[in-house]
Amino acid sequence: MSANVYDRIREDIVSGALAPGTPLVELTMADRYGTSRTPIREALRRLEQDGLVERGDRGMRVRMRSAEEILEIYDVRISLEATAARWAAERRTELDLMRLRRAHELMLGTDATDAAGMAEVNRRFHETLWVASHNGTLVDMLRHLNAHLTRYPTTTLTWPDRWPTVLDEHARLLDAIERRDSVEAAKIAESHMAGAREIRLRMASDEG
Repeated sequence: MSANVYDRIREDIVSGALAPGTPLVELTMADRYGTSRTPIREALRRLEQDGLVERGDRGMRVRMRSAEEILEIYDVRISLEATAARWAAERRTELDLMRLRRAHELMLGTDATDAAGMAEVNRRFHETLWVASHNGTLVDMLRHLNAHLTRYPTTTLTWPDRWPTVLDEHARLLDAIERRDSVEAAKIAESHMAGAREIRLRMASDEG
């Protein structure tokens, strides 16, 4: 039951049904989701660990969004993605390469007008790359960090000219990993994520 409640609240936060700053009062939430307060309390604890809710002056609330937070998230992710790319180039197996090629092929075959589809295949490519680093701690950190970005549901991939740029950068990254060029792989990954950060900041400015 608690897992189901967690999933439902999380989906409402990500979709915007529960807007940033919305108070999360246990009794009110229990009525909304048709359950007791205990599953709500457990779900809110997990969501706080995920970075989706926070403690305000009057209790729990949906975490606020800010340009400063975007910078913090991306500054850390840029570093971690570069590390993952470097280690993937050094440690990748033939199976890793096969999975990365398949993930890239899925991206190439995705309709550039399908925002959700683009976001999904892009996420899959990055997660495949993380796994190719063969460092479980790094993978956990990147997945947790990426969860913070789910509160910014509009994908950067819809920005003008971003999708073809991403496809090109991923192709060059894959090539560097295949050649075991760890320096080049890290450089491409760093530049790739820096580009995403700049677009995310522009989008936040437009929405604000």
